[in-house]
Amino acid sequence: MATVRSSPVAALTGTLRVPSDKSITHRALMLGALSEHAVGVDMPLDSADTAATANAVAACGADVDGLLGDHVVVHGRGVRGLRPHPAIDCANAGTLMRLFSGILVGQDGQSIILDGDASLRGRPMARIARPLRAMGASVFTAPGGTPPLVVSGGTPLRAMRHELTVASAQVKSAILLAGMYADGETWVVEPAPSRDHTERMLAASGVDVMRDGDAVGVRGPVARLDLPDMAVPADFSSAAFHLVAGALRADPDVRLQGVNLNPGRTGLLGVMRRMGADVTVRETAPVAGEPCGDLVVRRTDGLRATDVEAAEVPSMIDELPLVGLLAAFATGVTTVRGAQELRVKESDRVRTTVAALRGMGVDAQELEDGFSVMGQGRVPGGAMESAGDHRLAMLGVVAGLASDDGVSVGGFEACEVSYPTFARDVAAIGGVRA
Repeated sequence: MATVRSSPVAALTGTLRVPSDKSITHRALMLGALSEHAVGVDMPLDSADTAATANAVAACGADVDGLLGDHVVVHGRGVRGLRPHPAIDCANAGTLMRLFSGILVGQDGQSIILDGDASLRGRPMARIARPLRAMGASVFTAPGGTPPLVVSGGTPLRAMRHELTVASAQVKSAILLAGMYADGETWVVEPAPSRDHTERMLAASGVDVMRDGDAVGVRGPVARLDLPDMAVPADFSSAAFHLVAGALRADPDVRLQGVNLNPGRTGLLGVMRRMGADVTVRETAPVAGEPCGDLVVRRTDGLRATDVEAAEVPSMIDELPLVGLLAAFATGVTTVRGAQELRVKESDRVRTTVAALRGMGVDAQELEDGFSVMGQGRVPGGAMESAGDHRLAMLGVVAGLASDDGVSVGGFEACEVSYPTFARDVAAIGGVRA
C-alpha cells in the first residue's frame, strides 16, 4: 500500500484539463455496444473503472479498438445483439454493475454472473434487483443484497412506474435501460434530481425519452439504437479537488478547462460560493450533449460555515467529503444531512471522511445521515488512510497542500480508479508531494 506525504505550499497556479468524465465514459462504452454501427469516442477516461467497462462490453462481443486511448471505437452489436460471457468482472465499478444489469436483462442467452472486488462486494445491489424483478427480469443478489449478481436475459419484461426512495442516477439508469426492452412506457420518479447522463445519451441515440415533472421515462420496445460519435468532456468530480485546493491556495488563480457542468453534478459550486469562495464559470460549447465550461478559482480567506440539506445532496454526492474539508478551513460549524447514501459508496464515506479529518487534527463528528465539522480556519496536519477509496486519497493530498504541517496519505494508489494522473496534475499547478 502506497503512502505519500502532501506538503504545504504557499500558492497554486496554472491551467489544467482534468481527465475525462467517468460517468460519460461508462455510458458511451455501454450504449456504443448496443448501437447498430461502430461508435467513435474521443478522449474517454482511461482508469481502472472504465477499463472494467471496456473489458465487459468486449466480453459480450462488442470489440473496443484503441482500448481507452485518445480515441476508441466501439463496434456495436445492436440493442439485442450482445453475447455475454458467463462471468463478468466489474472490478470496483458500481456504475458498470448496476447499468449493465439493466442491459443484460434484455439480452437472449444464459445466466451471467457479475462480480467485483472486495469493495464492490459490500455495496447494495438489491436496489436494482428488486425493480428489475418487478419488471419480470431474473436478477438475484448474494444474501444481504450484495454482489455477486446473477442476471438472466430472455424473459419478457413489463413496463412499469417506479418511485425511488433515494435519488440515485445508477438505479434510475438501470431501470430506464431495462425499459428499452419492455412493451410500453417505463417511468422512474425521483425524490430529487440526479445526474441525467443516461437520458441525454439515450435521446441522442434515437430513444423516446419522456419527462413529466420529477419523473423520466422511456418508451419501449426499442428496436434500434444509434449513438453518434462523441467526445467526452472533463469530469467535474475530478475538477472539484483542484477547485477546493484553489479556493485555499490559488494565487493568482487555478483554471480548469472544458469541464462537464451537468446541473445534476455541480451542487458543490453553490456551496462553495455560499461559504465565500471566489469561483467563476465561463460557459463553452456543449460536448456530448452536456453543458460545459471553464472554471476559474481564486484563493479566499475567511470561509464561512454552512449547512448542506438533503435536497442538495444528489447534485454533490461525490463531493461531500470535500465539503467537509472546506468546512475545516471555515469558521463555525458546518453540518451535512440527508447524505446516508455516502455510507454505501466505495467506503462508508461518512465514517471514512470523519476519520480522515480527525487524523488531520480537525474536530469532526459522525451523524447517522451525514457529518458535522467545527471549523477553526485551519487544518493542523497529520495522517489519514484512504480505506481504498479514490476520493478520500485525493482529499488527503488537497488537505496537505493547505495544512500547517502536511498530511501523510495511506492507500494513495486508490486514485487509479478515477484519476490516475492526479499526482502529476497537482504538481503541474505547484503542489509538492514528498
